[in-house]
Amino acid sequence: MPGNVQAVERAAAILQAIAGSGGRMGVTELAGAVGLPKTTTHGLLRTLLGVGFVAQDLDSGRYTLGPGLLGLGSHRPDANELRSRASNWTDALASRSGCAVRLGTLTDGPAQGATPGDVLVVHHVFRPDDSAQELEVGRRLPAHATALGKVLLACLPGAPPIPAQAVLARLTRATCTDPAALTTELRAVRHRGWAGQREEHTAGVAGLAAPVHGPGGLVVCSLGLTGPVESLFTTAGEPRPALLGMLTDSAAAVTRELSHR
Repeated sequence: MPGNVQAVERAAAILQAIAGSGGRMGVTELAGAVGLPKTTTHGLLRTLLGVGFVAQDLDSGRYTLGPGLLGLGSHRPDANELRSRASNWTDALASRSGCAVRLGTLTDGPAQGATPGDVLVVHHVFRPDDSAQELEVGRRLPAHATALGKVLLACLPGAPPIPAQAVLARLTRATCTDPAALTTELRAVRHRGWAGQREEHTAGVAGLAAPVHGPGGLVVCSLGLTGPVESLFTTAGEPRPALLGMLTDSAAAVTRELSHR
């Protein structure tokens, strides 16, 4: 009976090491983790990168699990699972913050077309007041003009820049339509771990969002607050600290919930 294929075993070990780290790993770190020479590890990473099983961060050069793994097995939870596992936290967040809460997933990406793609709202909790509201589940939002979308674009494996030819529709006077400026903003979002938008999608409306990670460490959705500008941001244009803390704590709680699948 034929023995195991050594290259496959080594590639699997690299993927397991990255997944186990819950973050990003460099070549030297990975070589040490799997007990291989650095040159061998680098060659395997090049192959895994080519098939999309790993991605490389443009700023740090470190490696993460890639988008090619998302369709394999149960690596990424579907919309129904996201809703069921996040509902306790999203309900509590809406009650505490006084804002509407949404979960969103990216429907497309900048590498696949001339636009940055859309965000699909997979869960929506009304703000806890008596105002007229419409359920937004199933609604598509432009990724470049919403906090939900900016988080998802910023956390794509490898954080690719927005292509220079990308078409960024102007929705309000505040919408960013410059691909280079949006790329710079997305790098800042990736670094700090949250995104904001003020009147970029709808006049008078603001949003904050934070990433939710799946079991393998990849971002599977974004969790966001939305409401009037003055309710989410101070007069100096900064996110209200209490709301930002509630949001990031809730995103971390949903991440922990998904890790216990």
